[in-house]
Amino acid sequence: MNGILIDDELSARTVISHLCSKTPQLNLIGEFDNAIAAIKFLNQHQVDVVFLDLHMPNFSGIDFLQTLKHPPSIVLTTSDTNFALDAYQYEHIVDYLVKPVTKERFDLALRKITGSRTSKAQPLQTGAPDTSNDLYINIDRRLIKLNIPDILLIEAQGDYIVIKTLKNQYKVHTTLKKIREKLPDALFLQIHRSYIINFTQIVDIEDNSVLIEKNVIPISRSNRPELMTRLNLL
Repeated sequence: MNGILIDDELSARTVISHLCSKTPQLNLIGEFDNAIAAIKFLNQHQVDVVFLDLHMPNFSGIDFLQTLKHPPSIVLTTSDTNFALDAYQYEHIVDYLVKPVTKERFDLALRKITGSRTSKAQPLQTGAPDTSNDLYINIDRRLIKLNIPDILLIEAQGDYIVIKTLKNQYKVHTTLKKIREKLPDALFLQIHRSYIINFTQIVDIEDNSVLIEKNVIPISRSNRPELMTRLNLL
């Protein structure tokens, strides 16, 4: 997914650019200190997300939004907390980051972007709720709903799999192959015969393992090439 950054403050651009560089599925293809230059760039390039400063001299973030006929996903970045409610009047604004932006808050915005892009890819059914990110698992005859982007990893354990999310983990009587068919390729990748990971949650890669939260997951030799092609390597 390609993105650009618009902010008149160098320090703010540096922070967001660094966070983007640590995000494998996000490729920052442009940085601008004013909205006019960004508009000229967008006339020739297509992007999936714009990180947009709200308050800029001469031409504000809102001015920029009003010039876009087919806007991509927008994440506002600003020190002004008072505009948060007004921001969501714009359908294409996915999230609102208050400076200084932390990694945890940036990662949450990224999950919202991913969820928004997934839902837009699904056929629209008038009046029907969006369930594109829902996954139901059977635990002790109860159906528990999981939010797919919140899944960190899935581990095979005999006739069961263990699903680890941001807050919990669940043991389900099924196979890795069956759940793999339910997960979007944009987020998930099998890196070992016993593991599927949400590769947007990778913190570190060292030798033949990846780190997700506090979980160290092995990478098989056969699966490593595909993982490396997914990463935005410098």
